[in-house]
Amino acid sequence: MKFNQRVLNLQPEGAYAVLARAQELEARGREVIHLEIGQPDFPTFEHISKSGMAAIKDGQTRYSPPAGLPSLREVIAVDAGQRRGIDIAPNQVVVGPGAKPALFFPTMALIGQGDEVIYPDPGFPTYAAMVAVAGGVPVPVPVREEKGFSFDIEEFDKLVNERTKLIILNSPANPTGSVIPIDDLEHIAAAAIKFDSWVISDEIYARLSYDDRPVPSIAALPGMGARTIIVDGFSKTYAMTGWRLGYGIMPEDLAERVTLLLTHSIGCTATFTQIAGMAALTGDQIMVAEVVAEFQQRRDRMVAGLNAIPGVVCQVPQGAFYTFPNVSSFGISSAEIARRLLDDGSVAVLPGTDFGRFGKGYLRLCYATSLTKIDLALERIAQVLSRTSAQHG
Repeated sequence: MKFNQRVLNLQPEGAYAVLARAQELEARGREVIHLEIGQPDFPTFEHISKSGMAAIKDGQTRYSPPAGLPSLREVIAVDAGQRRGIDIAPNQVVVGPGAKPALFFPTMALIGQGDEVIYPDPGFPTYAAMVAVAGGVPVPVPVREEKGFSFDIEEFDKLVNERTKLIILNSPANPTGSVIPIDDLEHIAAAAIKFDSWVISDEIYARLSYDDRPVPSIAALPGMGARTIIVDGFSKTYAMTGWRLGYGIMPEDLAERVTLLLTHSIGCTATFTQIAGMAALTGDQIMVAEVVAEFQQRRDRMVAGLNAIPGVVCQVPQGAFYTFPNVSSFGISSAEIARRLLDDGSVAVLPGTDFGRFGKGYLRLCYATSLTKIDLALERIAQVLSRTSAQHG
């Protein structure tokens, strides 16, 4: 069977492949600790779920406007603007089923054959995939441990040029948990203005920041509002991964084009889901603060435990809910280590190379699980890596 070039090189997300393998082992009676899937382990906040269920009961199950309910777009504009210190009009907001449409569709609207797109590596796999589907040229910028897992600005300066149509940022980042410092954002913004490039700023983890660390948005810098697409959503902050609700914020002309792409592909986002989203944004945010405090405790336990294992080096992530430990000292690929951890230790993790070639020598572990499971996972990881070290030492 012959396929168009735009889909020939598409690969599945590693997290789903590992999940499937882990579930096979569970079906055989194994007790697997899941550190591979990036989703909160707690349920959707009760008042949000009740709002969605009430909307279904009230018959809010029909088509809605492709760009989203006007009431939700208005609430998002106010909330997102206040958090970033910028003015946002409701017509700049485009709602979708999850945040991925806000990544994919602006890329489709802006990128043509041969346009270069800079993105972080290691980074979310969808970045490279959407660039390829749009016909663009993927240009990965290494995100290095010695640079705090921010963009390597020296490498960035070598790669950005007049052919750069789009720069993709992710802060806090998946898979590293890093936050791009304001100095780096200012440098990137200056380059975007110089070369007339667009910026997609993936801020899906912006509320999950630790140690009272601010998460600056490049959209708030001078001259960047007219060339930035903010991507955000409800999945991570409110434990709404299965509700499929996200949004993009962009200049109104681009929002109109993206809305047309939504119209002719997805149609619209479920109305009752959007009503639940309004409850999330307008309700008491104390639960978000409590969740962030819990994640920070889990982060600290995970990082301390990993660094206590001989041969493992793990930086402290600043946001999101991932650690990205360096396991290169064991002398085998991170993919092989991940395989052994699952097959021999019943701990599901992802190799860093699932997030790009510069992820070589790293693992990604999601700590959005209980402290009890984190402790048990660390015990199993230490045992497997001890055997690995003995075999390859």
